[in-house]
Amino acid sequence: MVKELEIVIKPEYINNDTILRKAILQKLEINSEELRAYQILKRSIDARSREAVFRIKVIVFIGEEFTPVPKVAFILRDVQNAKPVHIIGAGPAGLFAAARLIELGFKPVLIERGKDVKNRRRDLATLNREKVVNPESNYCFGEGGAGTYSDGKLYTRSTKRGDVERILQRFIDHGADEDIKINTRPHIGTNKLPQIIESIREQLISCGAELHFNTKLTDIEILRNKIRSITLNNNTKLTIYALILATGHSARDIYQLLYDKGIKIEAKPFALGVRIEHPQSVIDQAQYHCETRPEALPPAHYNIVEQVNQKGVFSFCMCPGGIIAPCATSPGEVVVNGWSPSKRNNSFANSGLVVQIDLSDIPNNEHPLSALNYQHHVEQLAYKIANNSIQAPAQRIVDFVEGKISQSIPQNSYIPGLTSANLSEVLPMHVTDRLKKALPLFGKKMKGYYSNEGILVGVESRTSSPVRIPRAKDTLQHTEVEGLFPCAEGAGYAGGIVSAAIDGEKCAEAVATFLNY
Repeated sequence: MVKELEIVIKPEYINNDTILRKAILQKLEINSEELRAYQILKRSIDARSREAVFRIKVIVFIGEEFTPVPKVAFILRDVQNAKPVHIIGAGPAGLFAAARLIELGFKPVLIERGKDVKNRRRDLATLNREKVVNPESNYCFGEGGAGTYSDGKLYTRSTKRGDVERILQRFIDHGADEDIKINTRPHIGTNKLPQIIESIREQLISCGAELHFNTKLTDIEILRNKIRSITLNNNTKLTIYALILATGHSARDIYQLLYDKGIKIEAKPFALGVRIEHPQSVIDQAQYHCETRPEALPPAHYNIVEQVNQKGVFSFCMCPGGIIAPCATSPGEVVVNGWSPSKRNNSFANSGLVVQIDLSDIPNNEHPLSALNYQHHVEQLAYKIANNSIQAPAQRIVDFVEGKISQSIPQNSYIPGLTSANLSEVLPMHVTDRLKKALPLFGKKMKGYYSNEGILVGVESRTSSPVRIPRAKDTLQHTEVEGLFPCAEGAGYAGGIVSAAIDGEKCAEAVATFLNY
């Protein structure tokens, strides 16, 4: 007999096979001879009670031989001479679209404006050290996309959108830990993800794919509502069969290009706010109800939300043991995000703390680029108030709520440095007002959250694309341009690594259907 069940284990015994087996035997009320084997399916932390525990979902084999849950197998083909499909962007959507196209018998040609992961790292070091933004190579642009150097979280709620197991298994095949399949909040880490991306790239090339770095889409030719050609770096024109547009949420020049070409795009709601950072010990104490976090427990995570004046104020992209990073994509703006190494062992915890921005909040909102311009204006204000520098504006939490300029900024994780400022002069009034009302309420939910030990850093603005590139639900093609497949975050249809990768695979399948028609 095969049976699934949940067992509860204390953190110190999480890797103890003897204790796990004993818990299974007690739950099933069977003897040890009947239990042939078990396999862990899911694992999560439950910290609702005074003592945190692990809840583990297992599949158990009683009186019969162990049959492991089969893993996803991928088909590798030689597509060197196959029909090409061009993909703009080598983030998770572009890479996973390319891998799926190989399975389907097409040759992916990946076009990436930024650099490969190794050379990209040097530009990030320069950004942090010299505070100079390379507009083509930064935390958002380059091989692997934004997630490569700003975290590698694989948590998603998008199971209804596609096969999450396929995405996780491909990461595992290229070097990720097997635990990402069983942890409720799977995480790779910025220190490990670049090597995994390199491995995926090498496999794509070995199958016949092409990858072109430092290559930028600069023009699109549409003839009789069909995509005919693209121009790269203003000088190379290519006739194409189909184009997957997977440029991510920060490629403002691509949105401008589409608008200039008369290709329909739409303004889209997004979220705007700050990065909030606390000592990790504050979050551990609040979440685990302890003075010192036990070694067997990972740095604590949180997810928090309040409704203020009919709008949500919520945490976003929470990074236990993390670092706040400068994520501007052009000079003259300040944008922050967060990331964590695989061990999440930094002494700070940070999270986006944002307010939903609806189109009704935005002036001239009938214009397709209105939300994007609104977003960019706030980022430019942050730069100006930080003395025309990417030294981000910051304020202690209680000081912000009480309208005081902080006399000092505590030790923090933001390497370029912080400037004490009034964040109310950066953020729109309706965002400021809601944050000021929400923060004391969050403090009632989490002890120590609302205090001047924590800081707010501006601005968290790249939560999602402020533009949608409309596509048909059945074909995934642009609603007005045949052969153009808007994809993932940059098109407004996904958020995060896993959901972007799923959308990339779906767009590849849609392209295959289109070209085989």
